[in-house]
Amino acid sequence: MQVGTRCRPLIGVLLGGGIAATLDLAYAVLRNAGGGRPALWTLQLVASGWLGPDSFDSGWSGGSLGVVSHYGILFVAAALYYAASRRAPMLRSQPWLCGALFGVTVYLFMNFVLLPLSAFPYQLTYPPLRLLEGFASHAVLVGIPIALAIRWSATSQTR
Repeated sequence: MQVGTRCRPLIGVLLGGGIAATLDLAYAVLRNAGGGRPALWTLQLVASGWLGPDSFDSGWSGGSLGVVSHYGILFVAAALYYAASRRAPMLRSQPWLCGALFGVTVYLFMNFVLLPLSAFPYQLTYPPLRLLEGFASHAVLVGIPIALAIRWSATSQTR
């Protein structure tokens, strides 16, 4: 079945955002599991941006809010990348470089704009290795999948 060209941008956004959210969430769950934290705690940590410390007493409803929030954020990020790529074709022609830089930008926005404005209950510190880890993980697991999906959807539109 041929997907209409009008649907391709939406498919690219959903595919890129969905893959990025899944990879990033799996990374966070595994990283926190290494510190003895269960997967539910990681999901509640995401929800704590809405609920503050009460998130950790919210059970699976808080965990579900964390999952929905995380996917929503990365769908929005993918939509922003798509919108920017319409004006800056380099975002589509150089998805590895531009995607990696976009992933770092997402990390910076989340940690230095969004989290401070939220109910997130922890004071974060950013030693150099933590920043490097965040930059690398978001470049590879968030930015590049989004950029490749947007490139794919744009390339598919021209066929």
